[in-house]
Amino acid sequence: MKTKIKVFALVWILISAGGCPRPQGGKFANVTKSGAELLTVDFRQSETLVYKFISSRDIDVVLEDPDNAKNSKSNKYHESIEMVVSYRPVKVSEYSSSTIEARCESVKVSHSTAKRGADAAEGFAGKTFKFDVRASGRIESKADLERLLFSLGEAAFRKNTEKGRIKEPDMVCDILATQWFLWDSISSVPRPLEGVRVGDSWNSMLSVPTPMVMQVARDVVYTLKEIRPSEEGKIAVIDSTYKFSGSKSSWPVPYKGSFQQSGPFGFYVNYRVTDIRGSGEELYNIDSGRVERYEQNYDADMTASLMIPIVRPKIKIKQKITMELMEVISN
Repeated sequence: MKTKIKVFALVWILISAGGCPRPQGGKFANVTKSGAELLTVDFRQSETLVYKFISSRDIDVVLEDPDNAKNSKSNKYHESIEMVVSYRPVKVSEYSSSTIEARCESVKVSHSTAKRGADAAEGFAGKTFKFDVRASGRIESKADLERLLFSLGEAAFRKNTEKGRIKEPDMVCDILATQWFLWDSISSVPRPLEGVRVGDSWNSMLSVPTPMVMQVARDVVYTLKEIRPSEEGKIAVIDSTYKFSGSKSSWPVPYKGSFQQSGPFGFYVNYRVTDIRGSGEELYNIDSGRVERYEQNYDADMTASLMIPIVRPKIKIKQKITMELMEVISN
């Protein structure tokens, strides 16, 4: 499939530009600044890809005494989710969309604070959803995933509603942060048929999962740093930088209606992000058309308030999100 897609794309470029593509050299030849690589997402009917995702964050809540700084207190929290998800091709198309069935093989969630029962995100284990994806990496159907996210979000609420709807702490938005944005670095290339050259940069937007219910976005700048030869194929090294976005995000918040939030982040109101900064790296196998791994790291600064303004809460979050190819299974 990879070869046919590249031939199709190169023919399209040849017709448009009226020129001939120049040979790239041997199988593991380096790409120079003047060369362009087509970054495509490829699936083979005979292969299921298995990935491990980890999203973890350390949270530091500093309660500042406006009258006496020595009375300020710091409360630290940690939470993480580890997921194994397989992606099995249902239908592979060379020139249109391929249909993929994703299945969560396992989920493990950890919170440093005590909570009632299992985290709602643990309900992701064993669940499946289907989507269509183009060779450009653009996902064309997210309805299945959206229904699943809202189902998991509903499971975060206490069954007893005598005191109103109360939501327990959960990491459902971390599932969204990984599954909603699969192949974002590839699908956000503005002119995919022209390829990407070493040194090229392009823009996108990603979500910011938080322990409190917010819809926060980060602006992303991707840069193709280099092409590395390897025994598995040519590896595109894609760097990324992040900063706080003032734009309104379009992805769903997986909770409906009005509610109160329990846990340590249910005491505060008026959460506001003041800054986000960070960077990441992705290794993308050009020859096989798949992500080998990525890592995203960023810091988020926030403020909040109490109903009675005795102290001024300032919140710092250190976030890390990773994706790693674990296994390729023959179907």
